[in-house]
Amino acid sequence: MVDLYILRHGPTAWNAAGRIQGHIDEPLSDEGRVLVARWRLPPETATVRWVASPLKRAWETARLLGLTPTPEPRLREMSWGAWEGRLLHELRAGELTPEREERGLDFRPPDGESPRDVQARLRPWLAEVAADGRPTGAVAHAGVIRALYALATGWDMFGRPADKPRDFCIHRFALMPDGTPRVVAMNIPLLPAP
Repeated sequence: MVDLYILRHGPTAWNAAGRIQGHIDEPLSDEGRVLVARWRLPPETATVRWVASPLKRAWETARLLGLTPTPEPRLREMSWGAWEGRLLHELRAGELTPEREERGLDFRPPDGESPRDVQARLRPWLAEVAADGRPTGAVAHAGVIRALYALATGWDMFGRPADKPRDFCIHRFALMPDGTPRVVAMNIPLLPAP
């Protein structure tokens, strides 16, 4: 088994506003940079190789953590297509109906990706990491982490997950030889204890 550690990028101005980012390349906000600068990675990640989504918010998070990652395009956030840049609460008042949201792994924004699509692009990468055999850390996005968690647990994205992946945390998975992920530990805090 190969260890995989994954965390979500720090906050952006669009996160604070409730605006959907998807593939739009927003940087961290000033507040996000301050927060990430306070994060501390678990000691066991000191010797892992690191990769990051090439989107600015993930890349900047990695650099603020003192990492020198390799870009991994398959870690890009889920594409929200025509809804990127829109406010989530406005979409929920109109186009994003409860019926549409309740499609689980098959939820797809117009011209965008579904979580199942994200899983399909993650699977070959997970198999490559497992075959390489080196423990790996990744800086990615909420949609990617949710898709990975669903792969690891069989969660169909209907209802609440047993362990909701939280922000400002790192999550540890073990990859089987074929790249199938298993949860080891969720929601390991990145902020030092007060």
